[in-house]
Amino acid sequence: MPKVMIRYKLRPGEVQENIALLRAFFQELAIERPPGLIYEAYLLADGLSFVHLVDSATGAQPFGHLPGYRRYRDTVAARCTEPPQMIGMDPVGVFNALAN
Repeated sequence: MPKVMIRYKLRPGEVQENIALLRAFFQELAIERPPGLIYEAYLLADGLSFVHLVDSATGAQPFGHLPGYRRYRDTVAARCTEPPQMIGMDPVGVFNALAN
């Protein structure tokens, strides 16, 4: 899995369930700690759209077996008005003042 952005938009009333499912998935990630994985999820300012940024140093999807991810993945499309779109990304530049 290269670095990807996933974007989707939910129906009104589905946001809290989506957040709860994502939090459960992130709790599993915190326990499992897949090596080389960076996974971020954001709720956008419109209050309905989400963006996920995923970077796996191994090129694999090291979280696909987690029950929390599978619950989220298997139900997300039913909550959407705009289904998830996965878009590959190539870095042009990265700055992180926190990295040493």
